[in-house]
Amino acid sequence: MAVITDLLGMIFGGGGRNVVKETAEVYRVNAEAQAGREVEYSQAALAQFAAEFAHPRKGWFDRFVDGLNRLPRPFMALGIIALLVAAMMDPIWFSERMQGISLVPEPVWWLVGVIVSFYFGGRHQAKTQEFQKSIAKTVAMTPSVVANVSSLRALDAGANDTEQPEFNPALADWRKESSKT
Repeated sequence: MAVITDLLGMIFGGGGRNVVKETAEVYRVNAEAQAGREVEYSQAALAQFAAEFAHPRKGWFDRFVDGLNRLPRPFMALGIIALLVAAMMDPIWFSERMQGISLVPEPVWWLVGVIVSFYFGGRHQAKTQEFQKSIAKTVAMTPSVVANVSSLRALDAGANDTEQPEFNPALADWRKESSKT
């Protein structure tokens, strides 16, 4: 018995060590330890976010800056609508302004594009991910929908395939009497 114990101790390690496990972890990450690291990382990130908002900003400057941060998107949308209205109201005035815009150098347009892309990019990414999740849910529901449609079609086919009832003399007499009145 001691030989087997010594042999197993040599293979799996003694004193609480497991040589096979330690060797396997060289080639494959320990899933439990990885999950623990991910939890620690998530908790640290949440703690950092919580620390950022732990002290509410109550000063007039903070409220002013928060208000300014909310203005660009509505201003851009309303500005585009105003341009369309201006083009309809006074096409000559609008054309003169657009001629001025055509003189803006291309690098400035690239810079404006980058700024607008960064501003709207985060929101676009979030909405795209929401859309992809809804598509995934829809695709996941497809097999059950197909099965339901097949069941409904089978019921409909069964209803259409039923034989016509045989001639019923009492019903024929009743129909004759009903048609006379």
